[in-house]
Amino acid sequence: MPTQPFWDGAKPQTDAEWVALGRRVFFDYPLRAEPLAEFALSHEALAEACGVQRDADGHWPGLTRFVDIDGRERVGITCALCHSQVVNGQTVAGFARRQFDYGKLRLAYHSETKEPIEPALGARMAHWGPGRADVTEDVDEDPVAIPDLWGLKDQSELTQAGTIQHFGPVALAIRQETQLLHSNHERVRPPRALAWALTMYLYSLTPPPSPATAEARGAALFRQGCAECHSNAAYGGPSVDAGRVGTDLALARGAARGTGKYRPPALLRVADAAPYLHHGAVPTLEDLLDPERLAPGYTRSPLGAGPVPGHEWGTDWPKEDKAALLAFLRQL
Repeated sequence: MPTQPFWDGAKPQTDAEWVALGRRVFFDYPLRAEPLAEFALSHEALAEACGVQRDADGHWPGLTRFVDIDGRERVGITCALCHSQVVNGQTVAGFARRQFDYGKLRLAYHSETKEPIEPALGARMAHWGPGRADVTEDVDEDPVAIPDLWGLKDQSELTQAGTIQHFGPVALAIRQETQLLHSNHERVRPPRALAWALTMYLYSLTPPPSPATAEARGAALFRQGCAECHSNAAYGGPSVDAGRVGTDLALARGAARGTGKYRPPALLRVADAAPYLHHGAVPTLEDLLDPERLAPGYTRSPLGAGPVPGHEWGTDWPKEDKAALLAFLRQL
């Protein structure tokens, strides 16, 4: 069938035009044709149960219909599938889709279509849970928590393992171009201008204002106990040795992104960023500061019973100091 190209090739002339084009890339550019997306649209109740959301106008942010290079109309996925949320019917770009349960959706697909899946992989995917994904191309199967996109401009490194030095928009644009290229297994090379536009859009994202008010004592405690690592304007910072953090080392030592380090995440709107730590093992900010999570009898982790070691800063503070720090974090 006759189709129109995604972009007519006319380069934007202003910053606002670049951001507008980047927004189109974020929401509408198909990263690849995705059978799971087609399956989700034909099983709407399952889709919604797995966090494939629909907005007030009936649109599915993160899914798009397009004509593939073989001439077939397909359903594709976009950046917005993992990095936007529908809040009160409106789509908010930049929020991690923490309801998205890729493992549950994929297992349902294999169950209905009878397409075989390797048993050990199926068992692992059953425990991924919502808000986690493995975006690497290795065989480690090391899903991590989907991150928010706030404050990217202020981070000195990209990815949760800090694999890429972020020295400016060119670095992020190269990263985006690589993702756009690899996500469709190099079947299509998108124009580089689209990666630059996407970068400009990501730089423009800011979180909705927090409803809380600042807490002066909490701010002082943050400077005292947290700012050594969370040091930049977005309350993130350069990567630190993963052994010092002390959390699960699968990602830091994985084949695809094994830097041996973890990047402190930006803490903008951290109150809405649960579950916490890079692998999404801690359900609440209170649990993050609770020494009980370090003990064998801990049962509240989304990943199952057992201790969640590492990131022990603040776990031994008096309860009054913890309350003040939590009040400060909730207003970021």
